[in-house]
This record gives sequence, C-alpha cells and structure tokens, in this order.
Amino acid sequence: MERKVKVVIGDRLGKGQKVAKGVESAGGIPILIPGVGADMKVGDFMHKEGADFGISFCGSGGAGALTAKTKYHYPVEFGLRSIEAGITALREGKKVIGFGFMDTEELGRRLTEEYIKIIGG
Repeated sequence: MERKVKVVIGDRLGKGQKVAKGVESAGGIPILIPGVGADMKVGDFMHKEGADFGISFCGSGGAGALTAKTKYHYPVEFGLRSIEAGITALREGKKVIGFGFMDTEELGRRLTEEYIKIIGG
C-alpha cells in the first residue's frame, strides 16, 4: 500500500488554500490549519497528525518555523522566498520550512513531489 505524504500548512493570514491544492495534486495529504495566526500552530499540528513536513507562512517567514523548532525540536529553515530554496531545505532534512507569503499551487506541488522523491516514493 502506498504511503501518502502528509503536509501541514499554516499561514499567518489564514491563507494557504492554493498550497494545499498543490500538495493534493502531487498526491499528498494537505492539512491546512484554519484561521489567522495558523503559522504559530504548525509544530502542534505536525506533532498531532504525524505529518511528514510543514510549511509556515508569515511576513518574515520565520515565526511559525522557529516556534515548531523550540517546542518540538523539528529541524527548520526559514526566511525563504523561493520554491528552489524550499526544495534545498527538504533535501537537507528540514521538517518545517518558513516562507514569506507565497500561497501558490506550484509551491505545494513541487515541495510534495520533492519529498516523495527523497523518501523513495
């Protein structure tokens, strides 16, 4: 049975719907945290859901990722502004990736596809 990749998405402004659609189109399971301030809950949802990785969005691209690192010791990369930087972070073993606001379907799709490659899927 094929294992589906679970991706938690938290956006400071309550967005992330396009990223979730991209995760889904790559064959992953998006877990979109609802509401404003959702980026600060990425670590909590990853821990609760047993997610493979998380994506956090805010102005600086760091608060949610750093909170997940502090609370659950997830390896993080933050302050990112490009899909390629996110892919590099996944290849380096990061589990929570913090971006500036980038609610695009391509981001969710490409990160999920890369993660599936990394785990040999």
